[in-house]
Amino acid sequence: MDAQAHRAALASTGSALPTIAVMAGGADRYYPSGNEELLRAVARRGLMVSEVPPGGAPTRHRFLRRNRLIAALGGVTIVVEAQARSGALSTVNHAAEIGRLIGAVPGPVYSVNSVGCHRLLRNGAAVCVTDAKEVWELVAPMGEGLPDDDRGRKAVHDGLSIEDVLVLDSLPLRSGASVDSIATVAGLSPGQVRAGLGRLQLEGLCARSGDGWRRAKEDE
Repeated sequence: MDAQAHRAALASTGSALPTIAVMAGGADRYYPSGNEELLRAVARRGLMVSEVPPGGAPTRHRFLRRNRLIAALGGVTIVVEAQARSGALSTVNHAAEIGRLIGAVPGPVYSVNSVGCHRLLRNGAAVCVTDAKEVWELVAPMGEGLPDDDRGRKAVHDGLSIEDVLVLDSLPLRSGASVDSIATVAGLSPGQVRAGLGRLQLEGLCARSGDGWRRAKEDE
């Protein structure tokens, strides 16, 4: 990604998602020098990472080696631009080796910087992504980030075994009922009912009173 795209990404993330720069040289070497202003902004607002000691030179070999760190740090690897032979594709290979998801942004068909992305998409090695929402769909667990209202309210029966559901449905709301009468209504043995009542009581779904068992009220 070029410096202009980096600046746009840095501005769009703001303080919510700090930018991490993985350096090919020492963390004190702002290379390339044309991006020094950008890298200093990352150092102030994000994080600089390097496995090379301070002062280490950013050699070609170190650029290729640091790509494995980039792949490992992200839950998803997104290729924005890549020529037919590029370091971005090296990162993709590392990401594939460790089971990371890979996405690619399609670009102009006449641009050499789109060749790598289009090849990944054509070969089925990457998922096509065009905006941040699609990236989030790849990296986030299923349902994460959805409003609570869309998930629906939890039902009383959720998580209960069939026997416990039968016992719960056989309990009266007001007056208490004996174990034998609950067993008759539920079609279970008295022993099964006693065990179910114990589990329901632990869940706060039933209560025992002087005249037997009943469903628990919401404020109990």
